[in-house]
Amino acid sequence: MSNYQEIVNLNVGGTRFSTSWQTLTWVPETFFTALLSGRIPTVRDETGAIFIDRDPNLFGLILNFLRTRDIDLNNVNIRALRHECDYFGITPLSRRLALCDEMNHSSCGDVLFYGYLPPPLNTSTTGRSGNSCSRKNSTSSSTEVAVNRTHSRNSSLDLRTVGRIPSQDQLSRCGRGHSRAASLGNADSHKGHRPPDMSSWADSMKVQIIKAHHNWVAVAYTHFVTGYRLTDSCGWYVVFQSPVQETVIERIALNAKTSGGGGTSSGNTSSGSDVMLGIASGSYVRLWAFSTHSEPVRRTLIGTFNLGVRVEHLLFVGPQLVALSGAGSRSKAGVWHTSTQHWQTQDVAHLTTYDTAGSFLLLGTATGAINYIDMQKFPLRMKDNDLLVTQLYKDPNQEPITAISVYLTPKTNLCGNWIEIAYGTRCGSVRVIVQHPETVGHGPQLFQTFTVHQSPITKVSLSENYLISVCSEYNHVRSWRVTRFRGMISTQPGTTPKAAFKVLALEAPTAQPHNDCGPYGEQDEEQIFIQKVVPDTDTLYVRLASNGKRVCTIRSVDGSAVSCFVLAECEGALRPRRLLLCGHRSGATQMWDITGPIDRAVKLNQPGSVAGNGGGEGDESPTPDGGPSPDELVRLLSACDLDAAPVPLSQSPNRPIQAP
Repeated sequence: MSNYQEIVNLNVGGTRFSTSWQTLTWVPETFFTALLSGRIPTVRDETGAIFIDRDPNLFGLILNFLRTRDIDLNNVNIRALRHECDYFGITPLSRRLALCDEMNHSSCGDVLFYGYLPPPLNTSTTGRSGNSCSRKNSTSSSTEVAVNRTHSRNSSLDLRTVGRIPSQDQLSRCGRGHSRAASLGNADSHKGHRPPDMSSWADSMKVQIIKAHHNWVAVAYTHFVTGYRLTDSCGWYVVFQSPVQETVIERIALNAKTSGGGGTSSGNTSSGSDVMLGIASGSYVRLWAFSTHSEPVRRTLIGTFNLGVRVEHLLFVGPQLVALSGAGSRSKAGVWHTSTQHWQTQDVAHLTTYDTAGSFLLLGTATGAINYIDMQKFPLRMKDNDLLVTQLYKDPNQEPITAISVYLTPKTNLCGNWIEIAYGTRCGSVRVIVQHPETVGHGPQLFQTFTVHQSPITKVSLSENYLISVCSEYNHVRSWRVTRFRGMISTQPGTTPKAAFKVLALEAPTAQPHNDCGPYGEQDEEQIFIQKVVPDTDTLYVRLASNGKRVCTIRSVDGSAVSCFVLAECEGALRPRRLLLCGHRSGATQMWDITGPIDRAVKLNQPGSVAGNGGGEGDESPTPDGGPSPDELVRLLSACDLDAAPVPLSQSPNRPIQAP
């Protein structure tokens, strides 16, 4: 009897299979041809069958394909089956499965995919591609750059490769057809400004930080920042770029006008600049102003300032640039004011958290005090070298303030603004204090206290409809429904529990402090969490902040890992858009319009909705978790080193008894 007529007995994962030699070997150069030819050592069980330690269910599907040249994929995990085919070397079936898998994915994304900004090929010239919009930079001095807007008939590939020969990877990216954004041009004008280590320069092109303000986006790489603008006619296009920095960029802040040229400024310089960009490295802050609504676009270095300690937070409060540091007893605040063109620093109490409301900057401290700075009054005290840091409230138990959120109620004819502040403490308490218009001189009054958390509070958000708190135990979230009367928070029937869930994120905050899970969104609408489970993943989960239900799942169109993300509120011709901007390790920025999914999820979550009654008030059934399913979580964790994952902070000691 020839080998082709022999019966082969197999024991695959404890399940017996019998087939012929010919069935196993008709596909050349496979695991089975090597096994039966003796090139792979065999292990046999007590009956003499060849033992193969693989999944018997998936192997049965592969064996049926080898018998019939056909396969039934109903209720089959295609990725798992493809993995087994690759292991056994069944190339004909593996190719079919690869095509089936690729039919569900596209480099053009799904219906939520909004745009793709390719990584800059060079580091000096900015341009606008598509729709005959193009920009090029030419350095006129160390503090100004003129950007000429010219009409160009060149293809987007030509614009992206000015002054250099593109690599094969760059050619493949340019061939993607995403013409909304242009890349950067010739880098020769910045020779001498690059860091000396060119190998590290090539490795530092992943997106580190993304900041958005109105229709502007600043994308920070390790040593430079690129600015984009969104218009209805040209989409996203490159407008400006910062000079290459020799030090690593750690923080950025962006401030832009609310409208185009000639519009009302949101607080920029009187010289006509409509965009301001702040960059922090260590203790130093650099501030640039860009005038983009005139020809040519000009970049002006306003100044370089020293806070004295490492900058931990950089932000704009109206026209003022604010730098904060909470380095223990050396906590400092630095402010640059637009009208006075003056930089001033001051030692403040040990800072632990902050929030803004209008012209107010509120500072939480480790001593349990909430202080504030009124930026409108700040210039009046310049001669006294005083930032007017005033204590607003003191926690009754003097617990360190670890999170703070301010909500200003709309003004009415009956009364002015109510100031409502929710804050969390290191002991896990969540408190709400209110300031009545008629009791301004008496300070805020304690309104309500929640002691449901047993770990330090890391985030808190008070909005029109919800109070949301997050503690350090794997981002455990509690939400409450807020009752209001004439726009003001009310105790009748009072704040009622809404949901409890976790937003698991295994990326250490110190490793990527810019990947904040949220909640994101305006205070008068439904807010969301953005969940990135493991550090190296191409998948994000968008969830409602009120109950944790999943809004949508975002997956990178090119498979590259997400390095940072932010939610941008952009103005459109017909309606505002909520765009999820994702920076990637490849250097690209991908955008997703999640306005529609959020609106649909909010409608389903309305009281009385057929699909929105789960986890509501009075419903004792647990709210369905909108995070990754067990299968999704296992796949994500398979690529994560759990030993290196951050461990939640230990539970707080016994909470002190609240003072009466």
